[in-house]
Amino acid sequence: MTITDMSKQGQSNETETAPITPKWRETLDIIIVLFKMRIVFLLVMASAGGAFLAAGGWPGLDKMLLIVLAGGSAASGASALNQYLERKSDGSMGRTEKRPLVNGDIPNPGWVPWVGVALILIPSLAVLPSNPPLTFFLLLGAFIYVVIYTIWLKPRTLLNIVIGGAAGSAAVLSGSAAVGNWADPGALVLSLILFLWTPFHFWSLALLYRDDYSRADVPMLPTQTTPHQAAWWVMSHTLPTGLAGLLLVILPALGWIYFILMLLATLDLFWRNIKLIKDPSPPHARSLFMASNIYLTVLLLTIFIDSVQPFLKGI
Repeated sequence: MTITDMSKQGQSNETETAPITPKWRETLDIIIVLFKMRIVFLLVMASAGGAFLAAGGWPGLDKMLLIVLAGGSAASGASALNQYLERKSDGSMGRTEKRPLVNGDIPNPGWVPWVGVALILIPSLAVLPSNPPLTFFLLLGAFIYVVIYTIWLKPRTLLNIVIGGAAGSAAVLSGSAAVGNWADPGALVLSLILFLWTPFHFWSLALLYRDDYSRADVPMLPTQTTPHQAAWWVMSHTLPTGLAGLLLVILPALGWIYFILMLLATLDLFWRNIKLIKDPSPPHARSLFMASNIYLTVLLLTIFIDSVQPFLKGI
């Protein structure tokens, strides 16, 4: 065997042993990114938080399935429409240039808006006869995110996400509506927290990708101010978010577990924001962005844990 033959055989063996991503895995990855399933998961958790507070505990398996299916479907549809409408600007940003509507993984995207609209309308109309408030909040959340935020505000004003944060509030109220008590005081406060949380969450991300947003000509607040000013704007929402989160402890369904864990999460959030003000660098922006995710997760999980304790004791 010649050296050339050995080389060809080696190359052949390397080709045979090279890992090949299964087709189903590629499709799953596309679905996860296109429909923003990670964000959808957080929105469904927020909706469940509203349901737990409005029900004063475990809302019931049927209501939880309704929240997951109807809320998850509507949020996924709105996310797909958002990516379809922003596919051009996404191609200008390093953070989003690998999305499937940008990199060619979905070569013929004409079906995406139709699927997005269907995912919003089908569950919304299906629950209309039995629960009109739930239909209202499902449609309201999608309308705020797609029309008000994506189409109208995001390309035009630095305060786009301030109003866009109301989409998260609608998710919370869809959860309380699912259990038949959309105006529950606890759910209303949680919806306020989501409204306040969203801007500082996205502003810290925009600080991290400030050059990306500038290149795409998207007027997120950190691109229109200095990084130091943006860090103070972040604090202007971190502070009321933390205070509102601690205020929830006055609800009968919540107790010491909620207060202690939320106090720790809130202090951590403030400390990271202070460090961002002192040094508005990408590492500190990333740290605060991650902390904002942790804060929301702790907030919702502690609501679940504390509010179901009376239910568990009665079993």
